[in-house]
Amino acid sequence: MSHAGEQAILAIDLGTSAVKVAAVTLRGRILGGDVEPLELSLLPDGGAEQQPEAWWRAIVLATRRLLASGAVRAEDVIGVNCSSQWSGTVAVDASGTPVCPALIWMDSRGAPDVKRAVGGFLSVKGYDVRRLMTWIRLSGGVPSLSGKDPVGHILYLRRERPDVYRRTYKFLEPKDWLNLKLSGRCTASYDSITLHWVTDNRALGRIAYDDRLLKMAGLEREKLPDLVPASTVLGPLQAQAASELGLSEDVQVVTGAPDILAAAVGSGAVGDFEPHLCVGTSSWLCCHVPYKKTDLFHQMASVPSALPGRYLLANEQESAGICLTFLKDNILYGRDAGAGTDGDAPDLYQVMEAQAGNVPAGSDQLIFLPWLNGERSPVDDKSLRGGFFNQSLKTTRAHMVRAVMEGVAYNSRWLFTYVEQFVGRRLDSLRIIGGGARSALWCQIHADVLGRAVQQVDEPVLANARGAAFQAAVALGKLTVEEIPSLVPVARTFHPDSKNAALYDELFREFVNIYKHNKAIFARLNRARSA
Repeated sequence: MSHAGEQAILAIDLGTSAVKVAAVTLRGRILGGDVEPLELSLLPDGGAEQQPEAWWRAIVLATRRLLASGAVRAEDVIGVNCSSQWSGTVAVDASGTPVCPALIWMDSRGAPDVKRAVGGFLSVKGYDVRRLMTWIRLSGGVPSLSGKDPVGHILYLRRERPDVYRRTYKFLEPKDWLNLKLSGRCTASYDSITLHWVTDNRALGRIAYDDRLLKMAGLEREKLPDLVPASTVLGPLQAQAASELGLSEDVQVVTGAPDILAAAVGSGAVGDFEPHLCVGTSSWLCCHVPYKKTDLFHQMASVPSALPGRYLLANEQESAGICLTFLKDNILYGRDAGAGTDGDAPDLYQVMEAQAGNVPAGSDQLIFLPWLNGERSPVDDKSLRGGFFNQSLKTTRAHMVRAVMEGVAYNSRWLFTYVEQFVGRRLDSLRIIGGGARSALWCQIHADVLGRAVQQVDEPVLANARGAAFQAAVALGKLTVEEIPSLVPVARTFHPDSKNAALYDELFREFVNIYKHNKAIFARLNRARSA
């Protein structure tokens, strides 16, 4: 059914597993959406790549289907805005064509390069003390030793693929490459450039590359894009993009935002110290704050937000919803004939949730460690791994599902402890978004484990799309930031069950103990071995 005449934003959400597109009104109402899956290549030694052109093809397919569905008319779309996976690197030549696959946020092959760049004689946590102080004072953070930031990707390409490095005109974040396809402009925004750690972020109104930081990181200024403020209108769609998408060349392209920053806006938690928890493929627990501050020891800092002139406390946990997907596809069901169930059956998550709901809180003391791809916050350790702890002959499939849900929640609580320290106050409630937030059981588990009220945002999977639409509406002068919270409905509030508090307190303490007593074993087992 078409809503003739209601102006809308085409919100593009480039995730790791899929592209989601949605038509969203200027007041945040979702008119319709579509999804197109993406391939991911996991390579030896921590490589993780995707094809940028495949991102674009997926966006075109999904947008064409959305327009064909009649949910929105092409002539009612006035803006396009991207939210996308962050901390990725697309190397392009002068025509904007990728010269190799994109290295995405999971790619850690640049770890040795980063360690060489940031280390020194007097070091703290692997960083030369003087460089560390300079980085934190100017940018608010430092390159991750995991090698998963763009600085690690770029240094890796320079070392391992000098041909690619020479041919590269600019290194772009995924969202900024999409904006180049859409608008023809090769830029990065103040928010998206942050994880290169080469900008002076002390004055939000005039963020710029800093020569000292560029030199310390080993990056060349001319291979990085020019910068524009967050929420900037880049201009109209270029002809080819408009034609491929089926939209008018009058549609305005807004700079967009990395997923974490877009989700913060789409969650409706836009006031200072209003937290939101995302349980997607990965997870994070963020809030806007009125200052620039860094907690180096737990890998979090306040960085330029998707809203002009604001900081967002940012952090990230590597594996959340992907743990449940992994359990479904590789352990419980899978695609092989012997498993007896098609791993793609759409209702498997409901089946798993129903089973888990029959298991008592605490999963009979079965603890799941969710570090399937190492960890970033609150510990930066790429050698950590996941698994079940304290399994017995009484452990069932249902126990495993519930333990995975609880393990992700213990990890959230671990991070939450340091988030509250960072903001210097107790946070009484938080909004929850992402695919995991569709599960009432998972929302309740988070409320119980955190001991806080958890507000389930309506249509939590579309928080990024809604955030992208709000940001575009603000940039186009059609909405104020102050109006946003009232436009994001809370579907349901989950309150902690006091009966489970003591049990979850005990299991959470053991969860952290398992990390402390096994981190050295993980380091030994997962040290880089030469092929």
